[in-house]
Amino acid sequence: MLGAGTGPTDGPVKDPDDWVTGDQPATDAQKSYLDSLARQAGEQIPADLTKAEASEHIDRLQAATGRDQQGQQDQQG
Repeated sequence: MLGAGTGPTDGPVKDPDDWVTGDQPATDAQKSYLDSLARQAGEQIPADLTKAEASEHIDRLQAATGRDQQGQQDQQG
């Protein structure tokens, strides 16, 4: 589990469902950032996500926590 309940770039955005590598395991960077977002939102997210799933959770949690994609509130790490 990521975000156990405690506390990109300026290019064109491609739908994660259309990613060629979207079904590969989430990267360590995605997992780390998702863990931080999930903790801030007080949510738990499964750790065995694909790249596309992780991206979708990141987008959702950024909106829920007030972090934008450029990390203006907090750096993505």
